[in-house]
Amino acid sequence: MDALENNTVPSTPLNRRPIMKRNSQGLKQRPSHDTEREFGGTLGALCIPILLPLTVMFLICVSRSPEASLLQWPPALPSTDQLWDPLAPLLLLGWISLHALLYVLPLGKVSEGLVLRNGTRLKYPINGFHSLCISGVLLMLLLGLGAPLGSLFELLLPLAACAIAGSYLFSLYLYIRSFWVPSHALASGGNTGNPLYDFFIGRELNPRIGNFDLKYFCELRPGLIGWVVINLGMLMKEVELRGSPSLAMILVNSFQLLYVADALWNEEAVLTTMDIVHDGFGFMLVFGDLAWVPFTYGMQAAFLVVHPQALSSLGAAAIIALNGVGYYVFRKSNSQKNQFRRDPTHPSVARLETIATATGKRLLVSGWWGLVRHPNYLGDLLMALAWSLPCGFSHLLPYFYVIYFAVLLIHREDRDERQCRAKYGLAWDTYCQRVPYRIFPYVY
Repeated sequence: MDALENNTVPSTPLNRRPIMKRNSQGLKQRPSHDTEREFGGTLGALCIPILLPLTVMFLICVSRSPEASLLQWPPALPSTDQLWDPLAPLLLLGWISLHALLYVLPLGKVSEGLVLRNGTRLKYPINGFHSLCISGVLLMLLLGLGAPLGSLFELLLPLAACAIAGSYLFSLYLYIRSFWVPSHALASGGNTGNPLYDFFIGRELNPRIGNFDLKYFCELRPGLIGWVVINLGMLMKEVELRGSPSLAMILVNSFQLLYVADALWNEEAVLTTMDIVHDGFGFMLVFGDLAWVPFTYGMQAAFLVVHPQALSSLGAAAIIALNGVGYYVFRKSNSQKNQFRRDPTHPSVARLETIATATGKRLLVSGWWGLVRHPNYLGDLLMALAWSLPCGFSHLLPYFYVIYFAVLLIHREDRDERQCRAKYGLAWDTYCQRVPYRIFPYVY
């Protein structure tokens, strides 16, 4: 992603960057049915909605097995009884309803998104951090009343199964309703005419019920905050089993809570991300927001319930330092970029060196964005590693997230490079000469 774009939101497994075609004069054209398709086109749209839900269930099963081996064959398969609990859909619907209510409350400010193809701007409530705080207060009240939050450990499989089933149903609803919206409301890459691919990628750009924006709501609310609630449930389960939470569990909960709180504190930045600006709202984002993030990003906490790890004070200090460095790089680089977008004359960015482009915009080539082309990705990966280290080195499972995330970011970085080169031309080539390293200084 170039130095003029935002990326402060935790990434789902399927975030994409559609490539806009240009005519001979270099101007962007509206995509047609022959728009370039991503993720393997129709084959990917058929396989991914099957393989990723199975991956979620597989990871949960492996995390609670004694061996916790990703290579175990045959894998530990859940029974039908383990996949269903009547409490699971009630909890899931109650949680989503709570956050839908918090979404519409007159808390925080209202911001406008970027200009749409029809020249209008949509308005969005910026109150996600309020929702996190209110959720925290409600959880503390429930714990004070003796609510068995540790039972979330036993409910992980049925909750995940319900979230996956809900993702399919919600995506089907979004696909059907997209045929009743005007053409300017469709996403640039989701109107190919291939039903399978369009269902997967998403046809409608900003589906709304009244002023309630469905994509924006799902992006940062129920799944993201649900992630830290599930983590807390794993901590409480450890308290039930061992009398107190381990240092490793405390670190994992704290690090990931900080990450989520940061995303919600900087919620306004999501309005300029590709998820909101370009991507349609289909199964790709629905599943990522509601199932993948809450049930795989916190896999370390679920692992620690069954596989406790001893952690020395020195080891904990080193891991805290690593997470702190990663967070500092992540936050400072994103803040510098966002400030440059909002006001390039601000004293904090006015003295930074830039390169002019044919689009009239400028690229940062100093500060954080002169270190590597994607310093925010570097910070993200350092934090991801810090989340896994408290789980020790005896199992590969806790490192699934950092491995997957490294592959995801390197793949995304390659797509970003192609998009920026198409957008900025020779200016991007100059930037790459000035800043040769993509994510890791002197390595990659």
